[in-house]
Amino acid sequence: MLFFHPFDQENTFTMSEEESRHCVKALRYQKGDLIDITNGRGESAVAVITNDNIKACEVKIVERKKVEQKRFLHLAIAPTKNADRIEWLVEKATELGVEKISLIQTERTERNFLKKERLQKITISAIKQSHQFLLPEIATEVKFEDVINNQSEINLIAFVDPNNPVQFKEKLISNKKILILIGPEGDFTLEEVAFAEQHHFTKISLGNNILRTETAGLLACCAVYSINV
Repeated sequence: MLFFHPFDQENTFTMSEEESRHCVKALRYQKGDLIDITNGRGESAVAVITNDNIKACEVKIVERKKVEQKRFLHLAIAPTKNADRIEWLVEKATELGVEKISLIQTERTERNFLKKERLQKITISAIKQSHQFLLPEIATEVKFEDVINNQSEINLIAFVDPNNPVQFKEKLISNKKILILIGPEGDFTLEEVAFAEQHHFTKISLGNNILRTETAGLLACCAVYSINV
């Protein structure tokens, strides 16, 4: 089991009440037991429990190490009207090792606000479950123009266009940083697609099926994950 605490240079600290309850009450760890902890910044540690308080579990690090986990995908996606669906995507994208998730504001975006703190809590739970050591960066309420100007090595915009022969998989290259834009249920406007193409984005198709926003986002994560494992 992996626990989370944003430790830096300190060797002793008190875990959050939520982590303490999970550790001591749910999993029944006791004083003297060793546990694995990550700070979400690529570092893991083995720590010994020095005080098994159910609300304030105190630990001391006995070993720490840097963990190499490369990340390649920046997923820029319009948040869905139903918050549960985008939260589900954030969880699954984190499990698949996404580097960054930007919730973008487009002409047809259905939801303008999501609580960043809640999304970060979801990512913490997801890295613990999938035994990872890097939290993805979460950016909310990002302007479409701003994400266009924050380019990567490969820059793609997904758009439903039966005349577009460029398939997503054709543009994927392992070990290359990828930024992909996923639009809302009504898709990007023609003006937004044109603007992206003017800034050196490639318009790509995700296949013949019309996908929900969160399904398209998950497909992108799975595709990038599959070429980098």
